[in-house]
Amino acid sequence: MGKRLLALLAVSTALIAVQAEAKTVIRMMHQGDPGWVSTFGEVAKRFEEANPDVDIELIYAPHDAYNEKFSAAVMAKQMPDIMELDAPFLANYVWSGYLQPIKPLIDKDILEDMTGSNIAQGTYPIDKELYAVGLTDSSVVLYGNRKYLEAIGARIPKGVDDAWTREEFEGYLEKLSKLGGVKWPIDTFRGYGIKTEWITYAYGPILQSAGCDLIDRNTWKSVGTLDSDPCVDALTMMQKWVKNGWVVPQSSGTNQFFAEGHPAALAFGGHWFYAEAAASMKDDVVVMPLPKFGPKGASPNGTWIWGITTASEHPEIAGKFVSFMLKDKELREHAKETSGYPGLKSFAADSPLYAPGGPMAVAFEQASKTAIARPPHPAYPAITSAFMGAVDEIFNGGDVKAALTAAAEKIDEDIEENDGYPPFDEQQ
Repeated sequence: MGKRLLALLAVSTALIAVQAEAKTVIRMMHQGDPGWVSTFGEVAKRFEEANPDVDIELIYAPHDAYNEKFSAAVMAKQMPDIMELDAPFLANYVWSGYLQPIKPLIDKDILEDMTGSNIAQGTYPIDKELYAVGLTDSSVVLYGNRKYLEAIGARIPKGVDDAWTREEFEGYLEKLSKLGGVKWPIDTFRGYGIKTEWITYAYGPILQSAGCDLIDRNTWKSVGTLDSDPCVDALTMMQKWVKNGWVVPQSSGTNQFFAEGHPAALAFGGHWFYAEAAASMKDDVVVMPLPKFGPKGASPNGTWIWGITTASEHPEIAGKFVSFMLKDKELREHAKETSGYPGLKSFAADSPLYAPGGPMAVAFEQASKTAIARPPHPAYPAITSAFMGAVDEIFNGGDVKAALTAAAEKIDEDIEENDGYPPFDEQQ
């Protein structure tokens, strides 16, 4: 009897082992704060319960070291099945052969639900194929403290078409600098760090509004564009703000707009900043469009989206999980709690924050009127790195023209060293 029991146990153990081996493992690399990390974990559990033959393995990478960790995975030939990626890096990842077209792998109702901006941020400009999809998009707006604005008699824009001009904006900064209780007229969130994507994401539209850009998007040359007179003028303007002591310094963090005493009167902040500011300031938060620093308005877009790598041995299952995740009610609820900016029409319909008349309606309006994507080119890592370095030098008192020319030359050198990143060299 003992031998028969042992034999049955051995068979049972073998069967369990076979079943475990039969499970398909889908590895997903992601970033995010603790709230998002926990949310992704719960979504994975729900998917596994509904699909017991699949295990979802989550791989966390810190936001500011994400690209480095992914590069390490490539070098080690351990690419995940699913990767989260910052939208402006998509062209580089597709050009490098890391992502596969995602449209055949995602549920049709998700694809039909995508906003135009969401489609744009996930599309590769060469073959016009969709390579990534997301629940959200993003924008930057100008937050104001209602009490301070009323104290200086500032005009409150009614919408994007009514945005402050450069002259109005700088005039208000000067008035705020002399107002009691205001330590800094504006926070441009230098506290996020000297060399983080925030610099290019948030400050790039100031250049575009002023009439220039990081690179010429027809010739893909930066010299003559990034160091052109409008760009030099725009960065000289920002350097002046810093020199005047109008900007919250990097050492003071990222909460001076809503901290006790409200030492910062304005905040040039992302859509995600609203939740925290409104929780502290309630109706004193005023949300306005970004100012027009030149002939047109400009605002950023693009955020972290989901792609399926060419290394995946189970792309259909990976696509099934991405679709499941984007429809997950609890994930959407967490996105709403953190002021998630809608990238799917159904999510927008369920997000009163961004609906007409909602507190963040102007942010959603910017998406259709002033949003400009960061340059969709494989050289984007070099573009953003060079610009970050130039801004750091300029904010620390460096010569504006020299810093921008040096950055432009670095960008052009990278493109030349890669033979123009064909076929981008043929797009002129």
